Amino acid sequence: MIDPLYVGSGFAVGFLVGMTGVGGGSLMTPLLILLFGVHPATAVGTDLLYAASTKSMGTVVHAAARTVDWKLVGLLAIGSVPATIVTILVLSQFNLQSASAEHAITLTLGAVLIVTAAFLILGRKLRDRYADRLQSLDGRKIGLLTVLLGLVMGVLVTTTSVGAGAIGVTALLLLHPKMPAGRVVGSDIAHAVPLTLLAGVGHWYLGSINWALLSTLLIGSLPGIALGSFVATRAGDGLVRVALASVLVVVGVRLLG
Repeated sequence: MIDPLYVGSGFAVGFLVGMTGVGGGSLMTPLLILLFGVHPATAVGTDLLYAASTKSMGTVVHAAARTVDWKLVGLLAIGSVPATIVTILVLSQFNLQSASAEHAITLTLGAVLIVTAAFLILGRKLRDRYADRLQSLDGRKIGLLTVLLGLVMGVLVTTTSVGAGAIGVTALLLLHPKMPAGRVVGSDIAHAVPLTLLAGVGHWYLGSINWALLSTLLIGSLPGIALGSFVATRAGDGLVRVALASVLVVVGVRLLG
């Protein structure tokens, strides 16, 4: 039986991801944990493959609209791919289904969600404050910082499935202030495909994937992200980001509690 609640959740999250580059792990993982009662490790692993599938669709739409900077995607991947592999190897040393691992993942996820919400709310202020300083850096330093950002994203996404959206987009806008916001979102979504796919395969190896749940979520999310990506090329997303940040704060506090 296909649960319409799972399908609807997949569509809503997919739409937000396509339009803002944010909302995959930030919403889907806590949704699976709090609303559907999925074990945190399974929620993270399932969401990673969910994100890989949905963001592949988003990448196709953004690539067709020429809002993907493939050089930027490559720099991020130089940092994120090895970081993801190392993080999976570290996680393989622990029993992710244990009560202690469940507690640790939940607390870490809650903290990262609150940080993500802060990036969503303060992103523009951060760009206004530090844009001039960052613009004075030469291309080599910007490239190295972009690789470092990819490394951080690799660790965060592999452990919590969160970090490729709001944190990644805000940091990229800081490092590349002259790049149009739509192109930054498209590049961030494109980079998330190999990152979440690799991390998801790692979690498959660790045994933390619910395939039936994943397939049901994708029924709704694939058309959702296609529609959201189409809208992203034609509309602003300021109101959506504020609303999304508010939701993340509530969810993050709930997980920490």
